[in-house]
Amino acid sequence: MVEIEEDVYAFEPAHNGAGPMWCSGSTCLVRIGDRVFASGIETLKDAKPLNNCRWTLYQREANGWKLMRADATDRTREPSPLAGFLDGRLLLSVNPTLVTNREASSGPARPEILQFVASDLEHTPEVIRPQWRGQPAFTEHSYRSFAADGPGREFILLQNIGYTHAEWTFCNQAGQWFSGQLHWPDGREYPKPQPIRVCYPNVLLQNRAVYFCGVSDITEPYPEWRAFKKELTGQQWDYDFRRLFFTWCPDITTGKFRDWIEVASRDSTCGWIMPGDLWVGPDGTAHIVWTERALDERLRAKFFPEAKQSHSIGYATVYGGKLTGRRTLLIAEEGGSKEIPSAPRFQATLDHRLFLIYYVQGTDANGRRVSENRLLEILPDGKTGPSVKVNFHKPFTSYFTATVRAGSPLLNTLELLGQRAGSPQTISYARVRLK
Repeated sequence: MVEIEEDVYAFEPAHNGAGPMWCSGSTCLVRIGDRVFASGIETLKDAKPLNNCRWTLYQREANGWKLMRADATDRTREPSPLAGFLDGRLLLSVNPTLVTNREASSGPARPEILQFVASDLEHTPEVIRPQWRGQPAFTEHSYRSFAADGPGREFILLQNIGYTHAEWTFCNQAGQWFSGQLHWPDGREYPKPQPIRVCYPNVLLQNRAVYFCGVSDITEPYPEWRAFKKELTGQQWDYDFRRLFFTWCPDITTGKFRDWIEVASRDSTCGWIMPGDLWVGPDGTAHIVWTERALDERLRAKFFPEAKQSHSIGYATVYGGKLTGRRTLLIAEEGGSKEIPSAPRFQATLDHRLFLIYYVQGTDANGRRVSENRLLEILPDGKTGPSVKVNFHKPFTSYFTATVRAGSPLLNTLELLGQRAGSPQTISYARVRLK
């Protein structure tokens, strides 16, 4: 049952390589008790890319959404993810540039956490400076991940440094900091061995255990494909997003992450993968969902002419650092279904039932156009219940949720913040009651 569907804010494209949904692995939507908050991004007209945006902060009131705060002094490139604690603290991850020249395109940045009182956003927030190991060279390209344990009142922040590793810093409920580095998987199988930078991850913090699942993001590693792509685009570079990796740390205060697991790959046919969501059940099983495209059709005729295209949503489980299950939940493929699924997100309920919302576009078996959100339940044995349409006035094509990964509580409602079909420059909100 769709209870609410409404617009939050409109935006102008910043043309800086990021947008309001760019931090999709984290979230810009948080619930604390009966209050709901959303962070946004506003393009500054008097600054040039890349640091030509500022963060905004909204709260939903009885008559809709209200802009409560906006950055009055600093500039940034990327959206600012949110997290919340059950005690009423609202946390905003910001990454202001240290470059004062508004004409300059890039430069150093300083990660900060702004801590608001959820019941009084007009009160000046506390500025928290994360403590790192050494002095990492942060820039406006943070590729950061922000996750919180709401009941535990603890959070973790990760930011990438070049192509070698991510810096991480964890703050416990007593205000003590622990920091270290997460080094990327070793890509020694490539023609030129290199670290496999992992980006756009879903990160979950629970009882000081950290779960991390992201996608490879490196310059095309195969010379033949790289040369062919250059002929097509004229660009020296093209990035690979086709290998999904998972790691975890049972106790982040030790800083000891376990060996990387490759959950899925479309490397053999130059395909594409994007993380969807991550949830850990009461038994400690990590549930992972993602989107796949089988191949890059531009390369098919020359490099893999027998391969068939498909678009799918994959699902896997990991327990104790080992892959315990993997299957395709939904698929559209050549010669079969033309209903393409994407944007999978989990919603766990109070009794720990696990639901999946996703977007579908294309044509159905009768040739009719399809553009809608659907919902299904993932059962304890990994099978799925029937899929049902969510009757939005406009379907959501990309979205955040009020996820437990950012401290929001388990609820029997699903809350979304994102873009809807037909409204590419508007960010909207919806609340769905799960029966």
